[in-house]
Amino acid sequence: MAKSLGKILVIFFLSLFQSVGAQVLDTLDENALDVFKDKRNVVERFDYFFNTLYRYNENSAYDWLDEVNVYLNTAEKSGDSTAINNYKLMQSQIYYDLGDYDKSVAIANDLYSIKDKIDLKTKRVMLDLIDNNYSQLKLYGKQVEIRQEKRDLGFSENITFYDIYSNLGLHRKAMEDYIMDMKKTIDNGDLFGLAEYNNNVGRYLLLDKSSSVALSNFKKAKGYVDVYLNDVTQVKTEKELKDAKLLKGIIEGNIGKSYLQLKQFEEALPYLENSIDLIEENNIGLYSEDIIENSLALADCHLQLENFQKAKDILNERLRPLKIEHVIKKNRLLAAYYDKIEDYKNASFYLKKNVRIADSINTNDSSLKKQQLSTVAKYEIENSKRMIDAQKMEMEIARNEMQAKDEQINLVFISLIFTLLGFAGLVYAYLKSIKNQRLIAEQKHIIENSLVEKDSLLKEIHHRVKNNLQMVSSLLSLQTKNTRSKAAIEALEEGKSRVKAMALIHQKLYQNDDLSVIEMQGYIESLVNSVQSVFKKGGHNINITIDAEGVELDIDRAIPFGLILNELVSNTFKYAFPEDDENGKIYIHLRKNGDQGFFEYTDNGVGLSEDSEERVNSSMGVRLMKRLVNQLQSTLNIDKTTEGVRFWFNFK
Repeated sequence: MAKSLGKILVIFFLSLFQSVGAQVLDTLDENALDVFKDKRNVVERFDYFFNTLYRYNENSAYDWLDEVNVYLNTAEKSGDSTAINNYKLMQSQIYYDLGDYDKSVAIANDLYSIKDKIDLKTKRVMLDLIDNNYSQLKLYGKQVEIRQEKRDLGFSENITFYDIYSNLGLHRKAMEDYIMDMKKTIDNGDLFGLAEYNNNVGRYLLLDKSSSVALSNFKKAKGYVDVYLNDVTQVKTEKELKDAKLLKGIIEGNIGKSYLQLKQFEEALPYLENSIDLIEENNIGLYSEDIIENSLALADCHLQLENFQKAKDILNERLRPLKIEHVIKKNRLLAAYYDKIEDYKNASFYLKKNVRIADSINTNDSSLKKQQLSTVAKYEIENSKRMIDAQKMEMEIARNEMQAKDEQINLVFISLIFTLLGFAGLVYAYLKSIKNQRLIAEQKHIIENSLVEKDSLLKEIHHRVKNNLQMVSSLLSLQTKNTRSKAAIEALEEGKSRVKAMALIHQKLYQNDDLSVIEMQGYIESLVNSVQSVFKKGGHNINITIDAEGVELDIDRAIPFGLILNELVSNTFKYAFPEDDENGKIYIHLRKNGDQGFFEYTDNGVGLSEDSEERVNSSMGVRLMKRLVNQLQSTLNIDKTTEGVRFWFNFK
């Protein structure tokens, strides 16, 4: 009886599995383009088009484009504006899938010009598409504007800048901002999110040529995505599985490229080959820059391993690069291949192609990059200010809620007093004491949490200000490289040194436990080292004595002191020892006693001659120092000594 029952159950489950399997196969066998054509109206076609995972499995993007164009022509003849907008958006998406970003963004921008007439769902798809196109076309200023609109419409909580900074070449800043924004948002149980996070961090490191550290992150990412795919206890949709397999392909490609940078070519090959197969399998019909980059890397590995024919086959058969940097790399690899087989004519041909490409690149590319960096920086500063204002508003709301709760507690407390009047005095006093202790503990806990939040917010503000000042310093460095005037270069270098002095203040503040004051001994040492590193030929044999132990100043006094010291030390390194700085000495003295303070700076250099005194007093550096000393409510004194010069002043 038990055996027959077991057989019945086996037959039942086998038939059930066969039925479900048949349904799955029927779904996979459906032709996506035929299903699209069978939809009753444009709304259903729009939803199906943008939610279909494998659009191009059986029909190419060009087949889809022909069909969408037919529907678009019909809609234009009937004057159906909703249908026209939806079909144009599908048209734009197909061009994007083909890698024709100029045509895609041109169509999407036509729709953007009438955005007020488009519903929110369509508008969201349109803005995402324009955002992606601007990223590919390197129009980062416009990309930030689109992201602002997405935030204002509620499609995203905040504007992110790290991908744009990475595209502009600031990979370290991109990584730091990404880690700061994302690390606190990822749950330890979110395996897919952890894989994506480690892959992105690794990608920024790889772009920054930190191959070994990048490889470690990529291997972590691969571990997470493998566990995610093998976890049978978690039910996954078809889209989630496709996204995970595609991510695994991208991660394995990044591992291969890391090994290539480390010149471990044999180790790179299987990862790059498997990556290309995974991405092609899960990205059918879509143009993929990852496939281009991984194929170029694979060809490079084969060249290094002297598998010349394999490298040539990859370069000829697989690649259709659209980006200039990919075209240049392909030409370089072809030139290397022909050079290896001693076909110098063809090698020269591809090298000349790269020279022509380099010549055709706009000479204003560097200027445009600086302009875009400046524009993005302006938007980030505005966004940071907006975030800080929002946090202040949240703190104000929380404070008001706390006050309201206090008022409610007080009302309850008063009612309890009247209720408990009939009880004995001793019992009443005991209960009141317990109540007061609980209220004090709660309020103390709330206040402590508020102070922690305030400290965190202030540290983040100082960190962002330091980052923004470093960006200004980078912009000044870029400007210095494109300036030929020696006077202009010196002025820009002086400006950069002053910006660094201010950035160092904010760095010290967010690194301190106490955000209200700066310990001056360490700050002066860091500042002197920073200035000294600028002067490659001078300043390294000078004996520098700093006497500021135990002196702490607030930021309003520390910034003028930093700028004054920056001027004094720079002038000493530049002018005080024109012949030899072997016996050079600098003495920096800073003391504070209660409300009174004293500052003194001396060096034993050539000093000030009689005829140069007037010229020195009229120089920008001395005028700047006098103004800064005025901010400290004091007067700068300059004494000529037998050896060198002495600057000093008292301050409050």
